[in-house]
Amino acid sequence: MKIAVIGAGGVGGYFGGRLARAGYDVTFLARGEHLRQIRQNGLRVKSVNGDFIIGNAQATDSIHEIGPADIIILAVKAWQVRDISGRLAPIIKKDTIVLPLQNGVLTAEELAENIPSDNIIGGLCKIISKVESPGVICHFALDPIVIFGEFGSRGTERAELLKSVFDRAGVNSLISDDITAELWKKFIAICVSGLLAVTKTNYGELRELKETRQMMTELIREIYALSQHLRVNIEPEFPDKLISLIDTYPRETTSSLTRDVWDGKPSEIEYQNGTVIRLGEKYGVATPVNRFVYNCILPMEIKARKNLPSKGRNL
Repeated sequence: MKIAVIGAGGVGGYFGGRLARAGYDVTFLARGEHLRQIRQNGLRVKSVNGDFIIGNAQATDSIHEIGPADIIILAVKAWQVRDISGRLAPIIKKDTIVLPLQNGVLTAEELAENIPSDNIIGGLCKIISKVESPGVICHFALDPIVIFGEFGSRGTERAELLKSVFDRAGVNSLISDDITAELWKKFIAICVSGLLAVTKTNYGELRELKETRQMMTELIREIYALSQHLRVNIEPEFPDKLISLIDTYPRETTSSLTRDVWDGKPSEIEYQNGTVIRLGEKYGVATPVNRFVYNCILPMEIKARKNLPSKGRNL
């Protein structure tokens, strides 16, 4: 079975590394110094669950070199999906499974603009990880899990196949009967990232100060209200459960969007709080805290995209 991991960052590097370690034929799409180090020294994964190295990791910066794949794990940033989906055709077969693991709720829709929707299965992951240095992935919090499921009435055969693949690799995974609800639950949680960026706090600092904890609570409840307007099947207790979960995050942790904003890099703000306010406007749901977060980050996002070299705009 051939697996293509499109994007070898904190998500793709970790999960792809686990699959390669289990003996699967995995090829990573990477670029720059990260690619050079993977080719020269292998892919190193530092994890709270145990470190490992894929010494003979296969990596390339050319999608064409990967060849037809049985499974494609899409692990680029959300803002890169639309462009890269238009370049996946050479590695997609009739029965190829495309598993996107982006933050947000628009990925499948954007993928379907360029690849057959029948190839796409809904997916998300939960992990706190990052590229620590070129060729080195650091997983530093949360027990990783991949959740996936069909959007329509299609059977679960390929979902079961995916689960068997992750099971063999020792990766915790779950087949969801309502992947849309799962995507929205993660979406609600991840949108706190923008508030971390604006307040220059980690999760511990954000939740411990009364004023910022209140902002976090209001931000979460705004998005939950939006989900209910869209008839997403999320239980009424979810906002409180999410806040309790955030209370268990290691105090010093942040998120990828937060770090990207702080580092002056392009972020997923349009696919997180930006999506919230656009959907809120469309359906008449007020989202003032999310609008505040988005508006504060927008000037930094514009600068980051202007400063991005053309060759770095996509993977």
